[in-house]
Amino acid sequence: MPTRVCCCCSALRPRYKRLVDNIFPEDPKDGLVKADMEKLTFYAVSAPEKLDRIGSYLAERLSRDVVRHRSGYVLIAMEALDQLLMACHSQSIKPFVESFLHMVAKLLESGEPKLQVLGTNSFVKFANIEEDTPSYHRRYDFFVSRFSAMCHSCHSDPEIRTEIRIAGIRGIQGVVRKTVNDELRATIWEPQHMDKIVPSLLFNMQKIEEVDSRIGPPSSPSATDKEENPAVLAENCFRELLGRATFGNMNNAVRPVFAHLDHHKLWDPNEFAVHCFKIIMYSIQAQYSHHVIQEILGHLDARKKDAPRVRAGIIQVLLEAVAIAAKGSIGPTVLEVFNTLLKHLRLSVEFEADDLQGGSVGSANLNTSSKDNDEKIVQNAIIQTIGFFGSNLPDYQRSEIMMFIMGKVPVFGTSAHTLDISQLGDLGTRRIQIMLLRSLLMVTSGYKAKTIVTALPGSFLDPLLSPSLMEDYELRQLVLEVMHNLMDRHDNRAKLRGIRIIPDVADLKIKREKICRQDTSFMKKNGQQLYRHIYLGCKEEDNVQKNYELLYTSLALITIELANEEVVIDLIRLAIALQDSAIINEDNLPMFHRCGIMALVAAYLNFVSQMIAVPAFCQHVSKVIEIRTMEAPYFLPEHIFRDKCMLPKSLEKHEKDLYFLTNKIAESLGGSGYSFERLSVPYVPQVTDEDRLSRRKSIVDTVSIQVDILSNNVPSDDVVSNTEEITFEALKKAIDTSGMEEQEKEKRRLVIEKFQKAPFEEIAAQCESKANLLHDRLAQILELTIRPPPSPSGTLTITSGHAQYQSVPVYEMKFPDLCVY
Repeated sequence: MPTRVCCCCSALRPRYKRLVDNIFPEDPKDGLVKADMEKLTFYAVSAPEKLDRIGSYLAERLSRDVVRHRSGYVLIAMEALDQLLMACHSQSIKPFVESFLHMVAKLLESGEPKLQVLGTNSFVKFANIEEDTPSYHRRYDFFVSRFSAMCHSCHSDPEIRTEIRIAGIRGIQGVVRKTVNDELRATIWEPQHMDKIVPSLLFNMQKIEEVDSRIGPPSSPSATDKEENPAVLAENCFRELLGRATFGNMNNAVRPVFAHLDHHKLWDPNEFAVHCFKIIMYSIQAQYSHHVIQEILGHLDARKKDAPRVRAGIIQVLLEAVAIAAKGSIGPTVLEVFNTLLKHLRLSVEFEADDLQGGSVGSANLNTSSKDNDEKIVQNAIIQTIGFFGSNLPDYQRSEIMMFIMGKVPVFGTSAHTLDISQLGDLGTRRIQIMLLRSLLMVTSGYKAKTIVTALPGSFLDPLLSPSLMEDYELRQLVLEVMHNLMDRHDNRAKLRGIRIIPDVADLKIKREKICRQDTSFMKKNGQQLYRHIYLGCKEEDNVQKNYELLYTSLALITIELANEEVVIDLIRLAIALQDSAIINEDNLPMFHRCGIMALVAAYLNFVSQMIAVPAFCQHVSKVIEIRTMEAPYFLPEHIFRDKCMLPKSLEKHEKDLYFLTNKIAESLGGSGYSFERLSVPYVPQVTDEDRLSRRKSIVDTVSIQVDILSNNVPSDDVVSNTEEITFEALKKAIDTSGMEEQEKEKRRLVIEKFQKAPFEEIAAQCESKANLLHDRLAQILELTIRPPPSPSGTLTITSGHAQYQSVPVYEMKFPDLCVY
């Protein structure tokens, strides 16, 4: 019970003290004396200059009551302070606030949970008051430390522990609200404060039993949950803190999150880490998203030597952050993101290669296998992040990223790539090639360019096709899939999935548009390069069913997206050349691969014949397929790619009815207005330096005498003599030497460049001139070596290499119609 003074002494005391004393009853259970409290309030409002003295006196009484454990009078004093604080709004309130905060600090320092909660409630009420002018000298360091400590309360009673933690969270929320609104008083964002506030909130958020793993932003908690659940209240406070962060203090708010996750080992498993960064990305302002992404990348660099699952957890968090940032402002970190991810992809492959080389027998093998699997988790997480980030970029940025990734893909024999593979070895290099192409496949997914030149510029097409000639079926598959992503501008690929004989192509409802001028120009410049890679890709010995399916899809997509009449003829020539290569088998392919090529040709010719809708062509293709179904089902995709398909011992004994004939196709196309003359010229792929770089076993099949025929720098006499001297032994000797001479390389380069860049009229004129010269020379030879037959029935058979051409009456030979085979 408070000490009473006599009336004489009471009359001599200052009035504000008498008013303060009167609000305290004799029995604290009676509570605040409301009538006297109204008098004190009126006095304080009427004489605001007395507020500081009133506050000091109340603080003095409160301190005395706290020491003496008079909780009842402490409650009355705090209630009076709260009412005065709410009623008085003047310049003189600032000294009163200092006394108020001093009393709150006294309560928080006490060891009684009830008084700590009481002090917190008073501080929260104070935090909700908007002051007219800021107080620059006021600091809240003590309150930040004290409220953070309350958030980690370990009281033995669960209910009291929860109550103290809730009070600590609400106190932090009050400090945040009181300080962040004033830009001139930004002490709350200093690292020493954030290092206490953020971990305290995260510590309570960890108590959520079921982490919200939804893609969208977490739903706002209800008012009841905020008051009763520390985890929900902490999450709400964390959102509010991040929502108030600005450009200059964003990093200070995010970095303690990494420290907390590292200290508590929350990257594996990483559900809570993902939950935290979802909250961060949805709470901050959209234009600051790239700051968070930069911080995650920096932390990934700092933990690059940690366990694979830890790195995978950080990368998955980055994926979630990128998924949200991609919907808004990504900022200037695009190349930085990809460069960092590709660097860690290389590191992961390097760690995997080191583990494989350092593994030993016994239990060490089990550990190595486990590490390999963990590294694959890291690699898959990186690829998913690259793909998702790239697929959400605008087209102009995505094309840059495609070039950036392609520049990292190492190719044997070249140094054009920018990725360090010196420590990887052949196995690691192959692994990084696959990983980079998978990343590129993810980035190109969904890319829709208006013209094929935009999607496949020369600077991108050339390095992309280089891996398609390597002796690795998986690399070739990835290259073809990337090309499909870029070629398929009308989403037709899903309709072409699986190599098969399509009874009616019209049922597929294929979407296509008229070929534009840019696409036509692209095919004139790069068509032969595409045909060559398809042709050589079909003849690889390690091809599996998926390779043939992708090659078939490539031919079909070129037909749909890029084919005019000239391209259709070239594609048919390519198909016939593949059929001939399977029959002749100069590459000594196994029977399964030869039949696979025959099946691919059948499927494609069936498709293209229906696409161009030439009845005679369709009839010929259908007839051959029908005969194959009865006599040679292993020439059809539905049979050859089944398990346990019976294969023939040889293909030489088969009848011509089982093959697609050039003369039949030429007749059918000629009747429909197609320029079929070029069908008589067999397709022969050009020889380039890629054959040397691709580690192919043999390139004898690609050596062509086109250079000798087409070059206008060689006299016609030399042409005949050179062709007479070309034998298998001469070719073998040329291949076995250290390489072609510089003069031959330069001649070949000039011819290729001429056909790529010269006007069509000039090329046509040269070809016609060369044909006339060849015709005249051949006529001279025939006049010297062939005598007229004794009767009109005499015929001449011309044989060259593996091809035997139709016998014709000599006297009916018309050399202008002669075609060079």
